Amino acid sequence: MTFSGNTFSGNWNYPTKMIFGPGSIKQLADNCRSLGMSKPLLITDEGLANAPIVTETLAMLKADGLEAGLFSKVKGNPTGQNVTDGVSAFEDGAYDGVIAFGGGSGIDAAKAIALMVGQDRPLWDFEDVGDNWTRVNAAGMAPVIAVPTTAGTGSEVGRASVILKEDTHEKKIIFHANMLPALVIADPELTLGLPAHLTAATGIDAFVHCFEAYCAPGYHPMADGIALEGMRLIKENLMNAFKDGTDIEARSNMLVASTMGATAFQKGLGGVHALAHPLGGVFDKHHGLLNAILLPYVMVRNQEAIAERMERLARFLDLSTESGAQGFDAVLNWVLDLRAELSIPHDLSALDIPLERATEIGHMAFDDPSAGGNPIALTRQDYADLFVQAVCGDLTAGQMAA
Repeated sequence: MTFSGNTFSGNWNYPTKMIFGPGSIKQLADNCRSLGMSKPLLITDEGLANAPIVTETLAMLKADGLEAGLFSKVKGNPTGQNVTDGVSAFEDGAYDGVIAFGGGSGIDAAKAIALMVGQDRPLWDFEDVGDNWTRVNAAGMAPVIAVPTTAGTGSEVGRASVILKEDTHEKKIIFHANMLPALVIADPELTLGLPAHLTAATGIDAFVHCFEAYCAPGYHPMADGIALEGMRLIKENLMNAFKDGTDIEARSNMLVASTMGATAFQKGLGGVHALAHPLGGVFDKHHGLLNAILLPYVMVRNQEAIAERMERLARFLDLSTESGAQGFDAVLNWVLDLRAELSIPHDLSALDIPLERATEIGHMAFDDPSAGGNPIALTRQDYADLFVQAVCGDLTAGQMAA
């Protein structure tokens, strides 16, 4: 190993201030004031609008003297129209800050809305391509406090939002460094009511973030270390949270692991996300569930490139003592067993996703920014083939291709 050239170099950024622990939501009002908010707009997705954790948080803010509003017209895959409607709600109510509340969809939409309230250009002008971020009027952005209620996307510590462009069914990554929330309040008590199937899908989503970051090429030992520990926490806590949603220790560790995944994937993601993004946009399916189904197919396709890292991961997770397999096989077997225990489908056909659009999905996956982090440079046809394999549930085809 040498340190010549640019092999050992990188631009590294790490998360924002976080307040973590059961009951920490009680500090929300004081922290709103610390950021200059007297009239915040709480933004969440439509599924959470009437949930007790939302109504109780709004009542708590009111009791603490803050005139908070609610915007919840956000789909599971947030759209450009959702962002536009949120900006209108923010301006009509003369709000002065944003509380990004919920899972990845609510938080992504909220961050995009906070960005757009100060812009005079279209949302898509800020897609994460080239130096588009320099077009942002950073001074016009609204301050954001993020409050995650799922343990999956880690969007609360991200500098971007994934937003669906409705006319093309493409998921676009909107980016600016100041989209990182100024503060995160991570209260595991807010995740106690998450249904088992969402606990499973979001939990595997967090694992995929850690896994793809760990496998992404490039030199980033800090991201690798965080990804490894995140995967260990998920291994030791996801099943407990799935089986007993009131297990506060498991919920706490999963919430931390989710944040760790999003911290680590600044190093890169890969083929799982490259496929999941267009599949979510075209078929309107849950992002975490798509990742959970796709993971083993992409693992097998990448086997040659990630074999050495899988040896380390298998040892770190102590997988060889459980299955008798070693290295890559031990990790793959564990992933497949975990998905089965969590009632995650083995193939995309279980989501009524048809084969007919394989070529289109292959092209969209190839063009997705996440593809750049895959350990192997895959072609459009490779992605189309992976899609077909995942629809048909055929892992052996990936082994032959590799």
